[in-house]
Amino acid sequence: MNGPHDTGAARIVVLGSLNMDLVLRVPHAPAAGETLQGRSMTRIPGGKGGNQAVSCARQGARVTLVGCVGADADGEALLLALREDRIDVAAVRSDATAPTGTALVMVDDTGQNRIVVIPGANAHADADDAAWAAHLQSAAFLVTQFETPWPQVLRAIEAAGRARCKVLLNPSPVRVLDLPVWPLIDTLVVNEIEATTLSGIPSGSPAEAALAGAWFRDHGVTRVVVTLGARGAVAIDAAGARHHPAPHVQAVDTTAAGDTFLGALAVALADDASFDEAVRLGIRAAALCITQPGAQPSIPFREAVLSSRLPPDWTLL
Repeated sequence: MNGPHDTGAARIVVLGSLNMDLVLRVPHAPAAGETLQGRSMTRIPGGKGGNQAVSCARQGARVTLVGCVGADADGEALLLALREDRIDVAAVRSDATAPTGTALVMVDDTGQNRIVVIPGANAHADADDAAWAAHLQSAAFLVTQFETPWPQVLRAIEAAGRARCKVLLNPSPVRVLDLPVWPLIDTLVVNEIEATTLSGIPSGSPAEAALAGAWFRDHGVTRVVVTLGARGAVAIDAAGARHHPAPHVQAVDTTAAGDTFLGALAVALADDASFDEAVRLGIRAAALCITQPGAQPSIPFREAVLSSRLPPDWTLL
């Protein structure tokens, strides 16, 4: 089975954020004005870019990460953790003018989370056109999200087009996009809130998610996945829409579930799996992720995903 250093493994380039997560375990989210006694606080490597890079690496890809950390202890800790997953961090800048990004993650007893992100050095992520051309050469996918500045995300997407590298976009945290960018996206992964915000179509049910996915395809996206949490995901492409349910698991912490899904999806597609097979692998990976606490520590390895319980059969919509 391929690992991150196998020469035949797919290459994936990730542009994204790197945060130190301060994880608070609480019985429930406090109401306005309520003082709540928490259970614990831990510091765990995170950030959507870092999480997605780790997920891709643990599924067997060779990963290059483009981002920025502060010249501080948190930045050093994040880079050390990424190197342990054999991720190429040569393109991660260290900026002495801003602290490493921080996320305050509050996890309640049901496993649900509430997150506040302070971007810090992530706002300074940068690469010029020549650097992007070098990074993307022979890469199967560029994976990116919106925790780094939009001008840099757009520059990377345009560079991927010139390099004939497919783009997998996760527009989170959500922001309205200019329509011309949609035809540059091969695979779009959105949750129900992001799908609704961007398309204007309610996406709370699988049938509604299928309509939202069709809207993105009408505007130029090749493949769309609308994730629905415990209800699985809807895959939409030229063949139509399919609802893929998720297996039932006991949620401990949902942090990084979406990033885990995305990494497994990207690597499966890069390895020429069918779209439906890739979505099912992503669901299996995310289901494993939420049974463990923390962001990057909870992201499963390929062997665990392949040996995990299959999701229920999918249905046409």
